Parts: sequence; C-alpha cells; structure tokens
Amino acid sequence: MSPRFELNGDPLGPDAALAGMVSYGHFTAMQVRDGRVRGLAFHLERLARSTRLLFGTELDVERVRSYVRQAIDGDAALSVRVVVLTRSFDEPMTPEILVRTGPPHDPDPAPLRLRTVRYQRDLPQVKHLGTFGLIHEARQARLAGFDDALFVDHEGRISEASIWNVAFLDGDTVVWPEAAVLPGITMLLQQEALHRLGVAQETREVRPADLRGFDAMVLTNSETPGLAVASVDDLVLPAADRAVRLFGAAYETVPWDKI
Repeated sequence: MSPRFELNGDPLGPDAALAGMVSYGHFTAMQVRDGRVRGLAFHLERLARSTRLLFGTELDVERVRSYVRQAIDGDAALSVRVVVLTRSFDEPMTPEILVRTGPPHDPDPAPLRLRTVRYQRDLPQVKHLGTFGLIHEARQARLAGFDDALFVDHEGRISEASIWNVAFLDGDTVVWPEAAVLPGITMLLQQEALHRLGVAQETREVRPADLRGFDAMVLTNSETPGLAVASVDDLVLPAADRAVRLFGAAYETVPWDKI
C-alpha cells in the first residue's frame, strides 16, 4: 500500500511533495482499525491545543474527524498521520489539514539498545514538524552500533527517546521521568489504564546513574504499548518481561473510539 495524502479533504497529486517539505506545523499519529482508534479525544485535544499555540487560532476538530473518516474509508487497518500546517508564512497564518494514510505498523518486540545523548527538543510539549535534531541523533546512535538515542536534558535528567516516551519499573511502581517531554498519547492512555488497574505510579527525576536501581525500562509510542530496553550505553538492564506484560495488559483495557 502506497501512502496517500489529502489536504483539506482533497487528494494531493504534485503538491504532496510540497506539503511534505513544510516545517512549521504539528501532527498526531495513530493506528486505525475498522474506523476506530484508541484515545481519539487525546488526539483531537492535542491537535487543538497545539494549533492554538502555534497558530493562535481554534481548530475545528469535527472537520478534522470528517477528513480522517474520508481518508480511511474502505480500509480496515491503516497508519494515519494528521498534520496541521501552513504553506504561507504571511500573518495571520492559516492552518491547513493534511491527512496521510499508509500501511498499518505492527510493533517490533525486539528489545532496544540505547545510547544517551545530551539533547532537548524545541517546544517538547508539541509534536511538531521540526524533527531534524531527533532524527539526526537517532541516526548517529545507529551508526555507533545502537538502536536509538536516549535523550538527557541539560540538567542531566533522562527525558525521552527519539520517538518514544520512557518508563521504569521500580518494584511494583511505574516511574515516569520528571523532565520536559512530549506527552505522548500512548503514555497518557497507559497512565489512565494503569491507574484503573490499581498500579502505583509516580513521576521523579531519573538520571543515567539511577538506571542500576530499576527492575526494568520500557518504551512506549503509538505503535508499541511497551517495548523492553535491553541496555543503555554499556549498562545491561534487567529483562523487562514483567514490565512489557504489564504495559500490554494495561493497553488492552483501552477502548477503541469510533472516528
């Protein structure tokens, strides 16, 4: 299946490349199955909040839903990206809505080996299009023999990975890092789900030197509810099977919302 693009509800032909080159905007990514997605309200709220921040205007989320419904019509399983962008930098900037669909992404269960890097994204609270830095750092980690980069902020705290939120297991408590991170949709859904299951959670500073004290480290994003981290730099971490099962079970309690 080739990716398809629709801008403001209209199929894109030659303009697809142009829209893909725009760097000012934000997006949300989701896995859609049979016209449904987990955490629809979180996705729409993210788009609306980021539109207010970047463009100073309100986003018609019902229009967004209609564009997504149109783009996914007839396909049972898709990856969907909704991008709010502008092709003109004249004020006032008028945001447009690009919907990209592609084949579904199944999670890769292989544990990852991470390399720490001192890096902080611009506006980390926004899932924006300025991804050069994080992609560059992830690539440098791969070239050095790792699978991805683990970001450490300017205060020395672990924050997130290139396309992942991170979490730790301390006994029976899930620990989320206290740092400026993108509040990923899956992370937010996992926090709610774990709370429903009665799992203790806390947020606190975690530094690379603290990793030896945890029972496991996992990653989470829209494609993977919980992925084990095998090592960070030269530190081999404990097997994260229990944490992966916990995150998987929690995510299965999250309902699918009709788009």
